Amino acid sequence: MPLRIAYFVHDLSDPGVGKRVQMLLAAGAEVVVLGFRRQDKSVCSIHGAKAVDLGRTHDAQLFHRALKVVQRRLKVGRWCDEAATADILLARNLEMLVLAAAAQRHCVKQASLVYECLDVHRLLLSPGMAGAILRRIEHLLLRRVRLLIVSSPAFISEHFEPRHQLRERLRVPVLLVENKMLELQPRALPKRRARIELPPGPPWRIAWFGMIRCRKSLDMLCSLASRRPGLITLVIRGRPARVEFSDFDAQVARTPGVAFGGPYEPSELAALYQSVHFNWAVDFFEEGANSTLLLPNRIYEGGRHAAIPIALARTETGKWLKRRGLGVLLETPAQELRYFFEQLTTEQYLALKAASGSAPMRGFIADQLDCNRLMDALAATLAQEDDRRAGIRSTAQPDAAGSLNRR
Repeated sequence: MPLRIAYFVHDLSDPGVGKRVQMLLAAGAEVVVLGFRRQDKSVCSIHGAKAVDLGRTHDAQLFHRALKVVQRRLKVGRWCDEAATADILLARNLEMLVLAAAAQRHCVKQASLVYECLDVHRLLLSPGMAGAILRRIEHLLLRRVRLLIVSSPAFISEHFEPRHQLRERLRVPVLLVENKMLELQPRALPKRRARIELPPGPPWRIAWFGMIRCRKSLDMLCSLASRRPGLITLVIRGRPARVEFSDFDAQVARTPGVAFGGPYEPSELAALYQSVHFNWAVDFFEEGANSTLLLPNRIYEGGRHAAIPIALARTETGKWLKRRGLGVLLETPAQELRYFFEQLTTEQYLALKAASGSAPMRGFIADQLDCNRLMDALAATLAQEDDRRAGIRSTAQPDAAGSLNRR
């Protein structure tokens, strides 16, 4: 009998949500998705899975989102039936864990609770009262969680372990599921990318694709394009969080060499990345907090198509790239970027390109094996839930590689 999963999400229109739904469906699960949306248009289904719309929320409005969660929590009886037959309640980020836990308590007591953490909000890392309250809420909910899924090992080492003593006190198993591209074709690994060679610059073409929300990056790149015409061009594609910019469209329009091409479809990624030299993976959006800890989608998408990444050396992204011998790692981009591109030779560029082109594809792509691994970890939580009801404390010890070590 297929595993039945109720997936609680912060944004039904988020492409990352769609990717996770695809993975669950590919592994044979029955899925219903319950969540808010960040766009006006309602969402009825995601890759064939039923979607339950819990209402409209907005970017960068944490208080409004918290209020919506409280409202839905108080009215749990109105929507809980949609998850009533679930075996697994899978919650994407903390705000949705609140609702998934409410559903479990109200009408899905037999289901196990799973927490999927794709971002650690800056407030969770802050020393103030708001941070303390959020961490307390998270800690109380983690006591009921049977599996923690993270997209970066730094979330464990820098947040969950020091703040919640995940291994010694809570004993919650951990599964690392990186934000890799999903390719489900029936083959062991895709072939190497088609080699469409872009002549070396200048101008050096830089891609900035995906969720666009770093004002400091935009200012830096626009400034370089303005001060050194012909040195770089910046190609922006994706979904800008316009609330994070003073006037995104005006800034792009008045800067020569900078262009925004709107959203893109996954099928366009190969052509987009093959049209650029470098992949911008620098992020100051939550500098010193989430941006320092995460592993973003763009390093996998760009890596899949051999674009050379540019990242901050001190971040988890920089460490990930350094271990693989990839990319350009900077300490202070505002000071180093112009010099790097002015001194970059064809030979240096070709060496960087060769490293990107020869990197193992497994590092960038999730396939059917990854879907099955995720499903196996979810299925294992059912036994833990049975043990909990029987009053047996699990001896499973988590690690950031996703395995369970038995003592």
